[in-house]
Amino acid sequence: MRVASLPGTPDAARKAASRAAHDGELIHIRKGLYYRGRRTRYGMTRPRITQVVREVLGTRGVGPAGYSAARAWGVTTQLPSAFEVSTLRQVDNLIGVKQVLRRNLSRVDLNEKEIALLELLRAPEVYIEAGWDAFVGKVREAVLAGEVREDALRAAVHGERHVTVRSNFVRLADDLAAA
Repeated sequence: MRVASLPGTPDAARKAASRAAHDGELIHIRKGLYYRGRRTRYGMTRPRITQVVREVLGTRGVGPAGYSAARAWGVTTQLPSAFEVSTLRQVDNLIGVKQVLRRNLSRVDLNEKEIALLELLRAPEVYIEAGWDAFVGKVREAVLAGEVREDALRAAVHGERHVTVRSNFVRLADDLAAA
């Protein structure tokens, strides 16, 4: 919950949220943002890191990067020490999140899965344990299921500054067309 959405004056809302966090009723996430979890015998549940990322960074042009992207695609068993996220604008540090700034404004219309795909194309030999052919199979399934739009990706790839992303996308598109 955002302090700005609470009733009363901004000062009263901020103080009420601060008191509630001090009393253990809310969890302070960052300035102006609190979370009310479920009470358990071990304390209050915390929000998922992806919920915090979506709330703070939004959903437009934001998606997993690095090993977090590989996990989203199911092509690695590696667990990143922090959730890696690709974003068009950076914000102050988020605990448990590593932000990677990308300048390609064409990413704004892509969904999380499509952004994760572009991130994997930066270094597939590093992130894709399952092998290139398994990755192509997963992408083919996602395209057929409507989770990934090849035309949207094709438009966004032209704005990528990383040459490897562009060349690996051509390779991926050729492999998808071959089957």
